[in-house]
Amino acid sequence: MAKDSAPDLTGQITFTSDKGASRSKWTAILLAILLVGWMGSGFVLPTEEPEEVAADVAPKIVTVAVKDSQAENIQLVLRAEGQSVPDRSTTILAKANGQVTSVAVSRGDLVDAGQEIGRIDGETLQAQLLQAQTQLDQATRDYDNAIALQDRGVATQDRVSQARAAKAAAEAAVTAAQEQLDNTIIRAPFPGRLNDLTLDVGEFVDNGDAVAEVLDNDPLSVVVQVPQQALSRLEKGQTAEVSFITGEVVQGTVSFIGSNADQQTRTFRVEISVDNPDSVMPAGLSARVAIPTGEARGHFISPAILSLGTAGELGVKTVAEGDQVAFVPVSIVRAQTDGIWITGLGETARLITIGQGFVQAGDVVDPQPAAPALSAEASQ
Repeated sequence: MAKDSAPDLTGQITFTSDKGASRSKWTAILLAILLVGWMGSGFVLPTEEPEEVAADVAPKIVTVAVKDSQAENIQLVLRAEGQSVPDRSTTILAKANGQVTSVAVSRGDLVDAGQEIGRIDGETLQAQLLQAQTQLDQATRDYDNAIALQDRGVATQDRVSQARAAKAAAEAAVTAAQEQLDNTIIRAPFPGRLNDLTLDVGEFVDNGDAVAEVLDNDPLSVVVQVPQQALSRLEKGQTAEVSFITGEVVQGTVSFIGSNADQQTRTFRVEISVDNPDSVMPAGLSARVAIPTGEARGHFISPAILSLGTAGELGVKTVAEGDQVAFVPVSIVRAQTDGIWITGLGETARLITIGQGFVQAGDVVDPQPAAPALSAEASQ
């Protein structure tokens, strides 16, 4: 029985003899040609550019709230804080050595110029004065005798000159002894309050020891530091209102304006003189000073509507003609708890109160009146 030969399966399978094989090949080639043609059709048959839609669409206009503001007269006031200092103060020094024999006043008392504060033992100096006075009396008699003898032609001019010199020396000795005796009495150099006193009866003091301090608080001076830009608004004689930390409010006068700025703060020292009868107000109190410096035309606004310009300057945004936003630099001239006064705007202005952070100078906006609850400013 003859064996059937097995089919050869090791060769490459081909489909060339199939009826559909050539059809698939041509289909693939056709699709490839169509794809390439479609991709290149833009170069061969360019289509018309679509009309720009953006040119026909108007930009969106931002709605902002505005408020009409009218300029008013405002009082310019320079405000500063400082402290009170005495008009004069001095430390009294002992001018003689010795034991304190009496004290005439107490610490805190008001004293007059030349009033006795205390006394140092001066018995020795009193004796020296008596001796000097006796010598002066003798020198005076000798001089008178020399003059009389000269008139009679007995004494010479040299004798007269010697007698005159002796008399002058005796007079100087009396003056020195009297001055030393006067120095045993310690006196107040000017009217004021005795702020300190270290004298006690029986203690010994040396020449040059500090024994008392006197403060002249009438008038009382209030010292403040004023910035450079405000110095031109001040002049001597201006009226100032001074509010002390104790609650007293008094009127004062600008009495001194410094001519040299502080090296650290670049501010100038200004003193306001305040009447202080009987030195009731002490020195060293904190005080707030308000100095009226004239008038200006300004607008009262809320600090919330302030903006910064491109260069960092302070200003506000307004709505000008054509509903365009304008940035106007301003200056703050007065601040209150309920708002601020600014200058730099015209007599009238349409202030943007809401939405200023979303627009820039030159933008066209849709201005709408601000609601009363949102735009109401507190009055002065």
